[in-house]
Amino acid sequence: MKLTSKYFDSIRIKPENDLRLRRESQKCEWSGCGKPAPYKAPKGRDAKGEYFHFCLDHVRQYNKSYNFFDGMEDTDVANFQRDALTGHRPTWAMGSKDKLPGSRPASKMHDRYGLFSGSGKADEARGRTRQRKIRPLERKSLRIMELDETADAHQIKIQYKILIKRHHPDANGGSRDAEDQLREIIDAYRHLKSVGLC
Repeated sequence: MKLTSKYFDSIRIKPENDLRLRRESQKCEWSGCGKPAPYKAPKGRDAKGEYFHFCLDHVRQYNKSYNFFDGMEDTDVANFQRDALTGHRPTWAMGSKDKLPGSRPASKMHDRYGLFSGSGKADEARGRTRQRKIRPLERKSLRIMELDETADAHQIKIQYKILIKRHHPDANGGSRDAEDQLREIIDAYRHLKSVGLC
């Protein structure tokens, strides 16, 4: 394509100077004012995207008296503000998926693997309980806490409190052995907590 082509000229973006000149050539819409009007002011709630063009003095005066909610009832204003939190888009309460427009009821869906049944856990839907794999360091920490692999978070916390009281230096007359055991118990509990077992 040649640089002098008529097609090339038609897609060229107008420079910023043209926009500035157009704004400066526009006259103030305030009655009796003929100053340049580079400032925009919204026309109102019902005229979205439409603006008045005013000079600086008149745009300040217009903005002082402008009220977006003028003519609305208090309940309408409250509803508008509540809907503004979601961008005025429709929302539904949690668990009301069947009420969404265009959605299929959950009862009509074919759930081959039991992902969405009852509790939402596929293994429980098939009658099995899934066990977490215990790693060697976790197994060692449980052994230090004098627990087996089936211990849950509540049992671990109770056992931790019992062992802390039992091996505290104040309860053992300042024994160094008890102090070392206490340090091991605290480290084991911290590790179990960091991996999410308690």
